[in-house]
Amino acid sequence: MDLVLTLIAAPNSNALGDDIVARAKTVLAGAGARVGDVSWLAAGEACDIGFGGLSLDIADTALRDAALGVDAVTQTAKTRRKKLLIADMDSTMVTGETLDELAAFAGVKDRVAAITARAMNGELDFEAALDERVGLLDGMSTDMLAEAWKTVEYTGGAKTLVATMKANGAYAALVSGGFDFFTGAVRRELGFDFDQANVLITKDGTLTGKVQKPVLDRQAKVDALEKLSAQQGVGVEDAIAVGDGANDLQMISLAGTGVAFHAKPSVQEQARICINHGDLTALLYLQGYAKSDFSS
Repeated sequence: MDLVLTLIAAPNSNALGDDIVARAKTVLAGAGARVGDVSWLAAGEACDIGFGGLSLDIADTALRDAALGVDAVTQTAKTRRKKLLIADMDSTMVTGETLDELAAFAGVKDRVAAITARAMNGELDFEAALDERVGLLDGMSTDMLAEAWKTVEYTGGAKTLVATMKANGAYAALVSGGFDFFTGAVRRELGFDFDQANVLITKDGTLTGKVQKPVLDRQAKVDALEKLSAQQGVGVEDAIAVGDGANDLQMISLAGTGVAFHAKPSVQEQARICINHGDLTALLYLQGYAKSDFSS
């Protein structure tokens, strides 16, 4: 079978049972596919179902309409293992928005978070929204960066995703519209090979309320994907990209496997692959890694 459907449930939920697998096979067959065997990647959590004779678009539509209650990802089986991971940071590798957490120390978290939510859903221009939010931090001590970092939590599966891909020869890059203070910390702690982010301008130990230009925006993420792919001697089709916001959409669309991870509504509407149940280990399952293959 040249195509594969990967079903993924929430970690340790045991929510993926034979009944859901049988329904998925019935849906594929009903859409006209030849359906192959089931291969379990993690008991109760993830499995592969081979199929053929059907376009991915038709399969995706049928599976979406079936509302299986788990993540359902279809791909070409032969090319799904990737050589480059390029990931967003905020609400992707870490659970929250680091700028929002930093704003809490300035007493403006609610104001900043409201702007962040609209920007990530594509309702506001990213650079203008970033400038407005950072402007509210004018005069804050740079010591607060370290304090804000203490509140940051990693998304489930973050370390395992990076470690497993690197153990299998992939290059891991963190490219964020956030700030280099935080991406540097994430790179060091999770083992990314590279990080790129915006730079907060400081003076005499305080934030000036300004960001170094040019701002790293959605186009900069695309540029990073293309540049890193070339540097690693692979094509963008050999990359898996993951993010949650509107500024990730072009990067997600360009990569061979682009994943909208627990993403904003406008992003889910436009991305072909969405992960809403699994954690970041879902990106390993959809590449064909079994749980027994994971590194930590």
